[in-house]
Amino acid sequence: QVQLVESGGGSVQPGGSLTLSCVVSGFTLRTYSMGWFRQAPGKEREGVGCIDSGGGTLYVDSVKGRFGISRDNAKNTLYLQMNSLKADDTAMYYCAADSRRSPYCVASPSMYDIWGQGTQVTVSS
Repeated sequence: QVQLVESGGGSVQPGGSLTLSCVVSGFTLRTYSMGWFRQAPGKEREGVGCIDSGGGTLYVDSVKGRFGISRDNAKNTLYLQMNSLKADDTAMYYCAADSRRSPYCVASPSMYDIWGQGTQVTVSS
């Protein structure tokens, strides 16, 4: 059964850091493009960044230089390292997989068809 399970969310003060994890099962992580997304209350889901099967990464402008995506193929786990967090980063964060195995990734929710349940990140003083 294909499944994505996120963890690592929580509350943090502005300027702090968090690392989110996404454990995948039912497929081999390194063969899929994977993305991280977030959705704040009252807003549409938006892309944060993605990693393709070759390990290439892409980030949206609002998180460039602060967030990093990586994966541990042996653990079938995707990570989102978040540094210098801001109040605007507060949202539910989701990982997602593109089962079409595209050779590249884009940070657009419409390109992904397998989703986790999300983990909440709150940045507040």
